[in-house]
Amino acid sequence: MTASRITMSSEGPEFSRIAQGFGSSARWGKSPRQVLEHISECVALGVTTLDTAAIYGGGVAETLLGHSLAQAPSLRHRVQLVTKCSIGQWDTSLYHYDTSKAHILWSVDQSLTKLKTDYIDVLLIHRPDPLMDADEVAEAFSQLRASGKVLHFGVSNFTPSQFELLASRLDFPLVTNEVECSVMHLETWYDGTLDLCQRLRISPMAWGPLGGGHLFRDDTERAVRLRKELGQIGEALGASIDQVALAWLLKHPARIVPILGTGKVDRIRNAVKAESLELSREQWFRIWVASTGERLP
Repeated sequence: MTASRITMSSEGPEFSRIAQGFGSSARWGKSPRQVLEHISECVALGVTTLDTAAIYGGGVAETLLGHSLAQAPSLRHRVQLVTKCSIGQWDTSLYHYDTSKAHILWSVDQSLTKLKTDYIDVLLIHRPDPLMDADEVAEAFSQLRASGKVLHFGVSNFTPSQFELLASRLDFPLVTNEVECSVMHLETWYDGTLDLCQRLRISPMAWGPLGGGHLFRDDTERAVRLRKELGQIGEALGASIDQVALAWLLKHPARIVPILGTGKVDRIRNAVKAESLELSREQWFRIWVASTGERLP
């Protein structure tokens, strides 16, 4: 069984339905050769979309990914690299955001060097910047697109209004909004993020699709309720708790792309199998109620 593929927006790109994340890759304890083996196994499973960011692991994640892919140059054109602009300079006294044109251009050049590639498939603005000048960001994006350094653009953690502001300044579409989304985090349903994605026909990416592990280890009432409900539904479907939680996201019509941050290929394989799970509408809402702790009005 391999992951299916979807087109993220009217102008692309094509992604795998499940993405491999590299947010914690610096802690995997793997050498570049071992990371390459992991990527190759993911690709064999149809998981070809690789998500990272300039700040992950203090920059180590991009470097590790770049060194790994450089050992198999032919693999580069079989995967889609998603990275995010550096949030701020590391040599300043205050951690801050910077979405100036100069910083975005500098950040992309840094990422290209670390990733050992001459283009990025999708570049995201990592977090909303209170001082973001949408016209300036648009100028940077247009320049990067014209140069061929970046093929597509998106954002991460943006509210609908922040997304629409930036999109209004571009002559090409933003292709995704990468947001926290899981059975433990329902904010994107309430704040209009998923509604906007449906309206614009773009697919959101979900970081922390299993609640950052809290779903499995927390002893809060919410986590306990969810584990019980997911377990019961999983038993009926012959699936594990994590597979049911992923299938719950995959059922949404916005076509959410979950990002798995694991370095274990067995977990990626399980995630791919979640695509074949068919949750009934009743089962889906049982999980929603278990998450909110409240009966639907």
